[in-house]
Amino acid sequence: MNQVAITGNLAADPELRTTQSGLAQATFRVAVQRRYVNKQTNEREADFLSCVAWRQPAEFIGKYGHKGDRVAVVGTIQTRSYDAQDGAKRYVTEIIVGQVELTRKGDTKPSSTPDGFIEVDDQDLPF
Repeated sequence: MNQVAITGNLAADPELRTTQSGLAQATFRVAVQRRYVNKQTNEREADFLSCVAWRQPAEFIGKYGHKGDRVAVVGTIQTRSYDAQDGAKRYVTEIIVGQVELTRKGDTKPSSTPDGFIEVDDQDLPF
């Protein structure tokens, strides 16, 4: 089974792009604190995990996510390789995002990307 769930903070603003075929893609890194304290520095260390979101989750995190925001990600781990300009083979491990939940700085309630996320103009709502 290939499934991962992480909670951390956005290390930088997500980068939102559109592919040539019109699909939204967002890349971002999540800083996840380790459970233990480093005995030498007396501080908690963090791991920085690369994430790639597509379609609605990409649009959501690209539009509303900002550096420092608390984020929860559920997805799968994927590895790939490519040949760098210097001829060396590079390997990349990423989390392919299935669902994302975001809590902006200062907010207490998270917002998320349910399946079929559609942006709505508040003035079109009947209530």
